[in-house]
Amino acid sequence: MPTAKQLADFGYKAFSGSMMVLTVYGAFLCSARAYRFFQRRGALRQAAQQQADPPALRD
Repeated sequence: MPTAKQLADFGYKAFSGSMMVLTVYGAFLCSARAYRFFQRRGALRQAAQQQADPPALRD
C-alpha cells in the first residue's frame, strides 16, 4: 500500500505532466493559427496587388 507521500508525489507528477502536455498543445494551436494568418494575409496582399495593377503591366 503506498504511503500518503507517495500518492501526493504521484498526483503532483501526473498533474504537472498533464499541464505540460496542455501547454505544448496550446503552443501548437497558437503557432498553427499564426501560420494560417500570415499565409492568408500574404495571399490577400497578392490578390490586391494583382487587382490594382493594370492588365498591361502584368507578366
